[in-house]
Amino acid sequence: MARKDGRAVDLNTQSLSSLPGVGPRVAEKLAARGLLTLQDLWLQLPRQYEDRTALTPIRALQPGVAAQVEGTVEAVERGFRYRPSLKVAIGDGSHATLVLRFFHFRAAQVAQFSPGARVRCYGTPRAGGHGLEIVHPSYRVIEHESALGEQLDPVYPAIEGIGPASLRRLIGLALDKLPDDEALELLPRAMRDSLRLPSLREALLTVHRPPRDADVAALLAGTHPAQRRLVLEELLAHHLSLRRQRIALQQHRAPALAGKGRLAERLRDALPFALTQAQHRVFEQIRHDLAQPHPMLRLVQGDVGSGKTVVAAMAAMLAVEAGKQAALMAPTELLAEQHLNNLRGWLEPLGVRVAWLAGKVTGKARAAVLAEVASGDAQMVVGTHALMQEGVAFNDLALAIVDEQHRFGVHQRLALRDKGAGGRVGVDAVVPHQLVMTATPIPRTLAMAAYADLDVSAIDELPPGRTPVQTVALSAERRPELIERIRGACAEGRQAYWVCTLIDDSDEVVAQAAQSTFEALSAALPELRVGLVHGRMKAIEKQATMRAFKDGTLDLLVATTVIEVGVDVANASLMIIENAERLGLAQLHQLRGRVGRGSAASSCVLLYQSPLSLLAKQRLETMRQTHDGFVIAEKDLELRGPGELLGTRQTGLATFRVADLARDAGLLPQVRELADQLLAESPDIADRIVQRWVGGAARYASA
Repeated sequence: MARKDGRAVDLNTQSLSSLPGVGPRVAEKLAARGLLTLQDLWLQLPRQYEDRTALTPIRALQPGVAAQVEGTVEAVERGFRYRPSLKVAIGDGSHATLVLRFFHFRAAQVAQFSPGARVRCYGTPRAGGHGLEIVHPSYRVIEHESALGEQLDPVYPAIEGIGPASLRRLIGLALDKLPDDEALELLPRAMRDSLRLPSLREALLTVHRPPRDADVAALLAGTHPAQRRLVLEELLAHHLSLRRQRIALQQHRAPALAGKGRLAERLRDALPFALTQAQHRVFEQIRHDLAQPHPMLRLVQGDVGSGKTVVAAMAAMLAVEAGKQAALMAPTELLAEQHLNNLRGWLEPLGVRVAWLAGKVTGKARAAVLAEVASGDAQMVVGTHALMQEGVAFNDLALAIVDEQHRFGVHQRLALRDKGAGGRVGVDAVVPHQLVMTATPIPRTLAMAAYADLDVSAIDELPPGRTPVQTVALSAERRPELIERIRGACAEGRQAYWVCTLIDDSDEVVAQAAQSTFEALSAALPELRVGLVHGRMKAIEKQATMRAFKDGTLDLLVATTVIEVGVDVANASLMIIENAERLGLAQLHQLRGRVGRGSAASSCVLLYQSPLSLLAKQRLETMRQTHDGFVIAEKDLELRGPGELLGTRQTGLATFRVADLARDAGLLPQVRELADQLLAESPDIADRIVQRWVGGAARYASA
């Protein structure tokens, strides 16, 4: 950052075209990877390091251990038997020989390797036909004595169209323009000192140009103090951006639903089951939020079958009692319809009008529902994303409930919120309270990072009487036994699922796998009614098959993982998951949750292909040991990391440049403290930290 007229001038936004060698074509290639400014290059961190500060005698080389050697060319051989190849034998004073092998080379390269030429090269040796060899080493021919490097060489993620040496040069030029400490630093010194972390400038220079005595193991593990410094600021920026959105939302007004709660009590008393302690606790948290004159934004997470819908229905009754409306939006028509049936069964006896609005409600029926919603006669409105379409106007929406929120885009949640504001979104707009539900338990550490703008409640207790699902892992060779097991279960009047999974394959291939499994099982079990559901089918066909299974007119449902979320078939007691080793724990747990919904003993069979990797063994063992979604989520985070667990689509959480939530979760409590301190004492610094790391992406991060 340079100083001009006594004010700080940000170099962060300076375009890369200011660097020598960055013309329009190079700029375009860098931009394709999101590298637009000097700061983007500062934060383009090495993925590994090469130690060229010393030479290793050829005799001391070890297979698999990267090293730098220097030797004299002893022999050169070109071959063309299968494909062009070039072998160069070099020797040194340790009286040993190393072969350098190339498959891609030009005539000029061959000419460089004349016998007697001196070559310095770097690479990872492996066992070859005649001793050790290095395939495609990085090398240079040395004509005079050449000094060794003073620091470790960074290796950056590859960028198409830009060679490693060019990229290293550009990042070096960008680093030469790093402002001084005072101009670059945003974190107060006392804060850094208390955490024993270097300044930002020092951290960047250490990570890009580590001294020869640097702790390489810590750098490669991402735990070096210089990296922790960068991680801390990035996590802080994301946390602050979410918190600022929350603060912005709290500026709006919302209807204070502070009634006596008689309608919610009548609903609770009429239920054919008693609420669990966890349900009571979470309802009280929601009730407290709804009584405030600013909008609630609460996430309720709980395992499949923990009773989130009942709690949401009781919350909706607080809105209805106040003479206002509540809406519940679900991602699929079948799931929305399931909510509709439950809510009608619970609420209509209390005199509450429940309306249904989905894509298939058309013509006069749709016009009638829209009129009820607009007049306020419909007190509870259930539907799919059809609730957010133009033409849907609420009379007085006070509570918007979103089920399985990660299946909706952020824009869709914003749209439902804005419906309640009557389309007005100024600070003085009255917006509805928002209640978000998910059956995908999220580890506490991740929830702290991903949902800093939400209050998080957990229904961490299952209703009594739920029979735990017995889980077994079987090798795929035992398929024939399973087919007999399905025959037996269906003969007793039960139903079964057979889930086909293929990873990293197109929908086409998965659909084909499901299709062929469907055909094989139909042939093996001619007496059973077998249905098929996969992602390539039209929505209307999928819905019809799922409904037939729910109604009991199908015995066995062959499906892809599209059935993961939500459908409740109490009579299904057997779940078979093929290629279970290829799925993450959270997904396996969701699928297993489709059975064990009734009183019958239920089983989940995890069919796997041998041999199992260590990771797959750990996953299947975890599934056998526990049914607790929160324990499974923590284990999933440990085994897979947060990227897969959350996915940016699922949370709106931006992808991180340097932070790794699984590795860096321990910093989150400090991040929260620092965020509180900055928001209270230095809001302008908080703004600049967000701008540096998140920029404009903050707007929709968690609407």
